[in-house]
Amino acid sequence: MIFIDPHIHMTSRTTYDYMVMRQYGVVAVIEPSFWLGQPRTSLGTFKDYFSSLVGWERFRASQFGIQHYCTISLNPKEANNEALAELVMELLPLYACKEGVVAIGEVGYDEMTAAEDKYFREQLELAKELDMLVLIHTPHRNKKEGTSRSLTVCLEHGLDPSKVIVDHVNEETVKETLDRGFWAAFSIYPQTKMGNERMVEIVRQYGCDRIIVDSAADWGMSDPLAVPKTAQLMIERGIPEALVRAVCYENALKAYSQSGQIKADDWLNSSPIDQQQLFNGNSVLRGQKPVVETQRESLIIE
Repeated sequence: MIFIDPHIHMTSRTTYDYMVMRQYGVVAVIEPSFWLGQPRTSLGTFKDYFSSLVGWERFRASQFGIQHYCTISLNPKEANNEALAELVMELLPLYACKEGVVAIGEVGYDEMTAAEDKYFREQLELAKELDMLVLIHTPHRNKKEGTSRSLTVCLEHGLDPSKVIVDHVNEETVKETLDRGFWAAFSIYPQTKMGNERMVEIVRQYGCDRIIVDSAADWGMSDPLAVPKTAQLMIERGIPEALVRAVCYENALKAYSQSGQIKADDWLNSSPIDQQQLFNGNSVLRGQKPVVETQRESLIIE
């Protein structure tokens, strides 16, 4: 079985993680713009970060046979620095339309402040203007209220729920998210957002329609193998393989392929790995012997 991890912050992960993820069947990742653990203080830091998402990270992933995509946004936590937020908002359109950008996100609420609401709404309007998908970050505190409010705001701005992926969903928010027509993404993040035993029961109760599994792995205590591990646990717990494939691969592809930026052929017929390649003169290797495939083994079985 092959997998997509549609929410993972690879900027904060090691190159070794890419190698192991590919060994476990991960063929594509989506990296949302997010807070790096320390507030950014100037526009240049955002510009460099966005540039790395559409540049270096795409290259680094490709060196291990993984296709890399991203979402671009001013994240909710940093929306509260309004002077800087205004500058970042001017920068977003320059990156939102670059190759490999599949959505505006993560947007939404952290503490549900007035500033967060302002820039959330402005970015929804940007997504409408550019005809882009939206990735919603739901808050870790006041989860139910924050999620419900996020969905309502999206509808107030005339967004089609089928083009909005709501992330960090859990047991108390899944029903409303699905009932209102949105995609429900679950982050398998140890001891906080969602454990994979709980995820098994979600799929057992709700099935697979519009449900997506991701890792949200970042610089915290997180697991970049959360998607394949969850898939394996589901199979061991008796979830039909078709449902597992849907929530761990097909639904992410179906949701994000609406962007026109991602398609299965990107990895089913990708170029052979050549770690002799450089990005702006730089290699992913540090003296190791480069892997050079003469011919990439096809994932297609005829």
